[in-house]
Amino acid sequence: MRRLRDPLLWLMLFYGALLTLMPYSGPLFHRWFPELARPLYQQESFWQLTLAHLFLVITASLLAIVIGIGSGVLVTRRAGRAFRPLMETIVAAGQTIPPVAVLAIAVPVMGFGAWPAVVALLLYGLLPILQG
Repeated sequence: MRRLRDPLLWLMLFYGALLTLMPYSGPLFHRWFPELARPLYQQESFWQLTLAHLFLVITASLLAIVIGIGSGVLVTRRAGRAFRPLMETIVAAGQTIPPVAVLAIAVPVMGFGAWPAVVALLLYGLLPILQG
């Protein structure tokens, strides 16, 4: 009974139902948005989009963890203490740049695709890891 009160369980069940039922919700969205020819994104399935999103988040998180912990260890040791203010300034400055600006800089350098989004997520994941 206690497990039924867990909000994470309900969130996962809701998300699973949403992913399963979303492809069949076209008529509902056509009724809500009659002026749109295609109110739903139909090029890929919602499962494929979810997996692509998970790839982006997991890749950026793992890179942020490796870089953040490595940098944190480096600046807390005697040899790297002089770099701590510089590291904190760089990471804090990365938080002030809007995500759209990061993408605007990363796309011409890296091209279209997943990697500019990974870079943007990586920049926003470093500060909490280094401050933790």
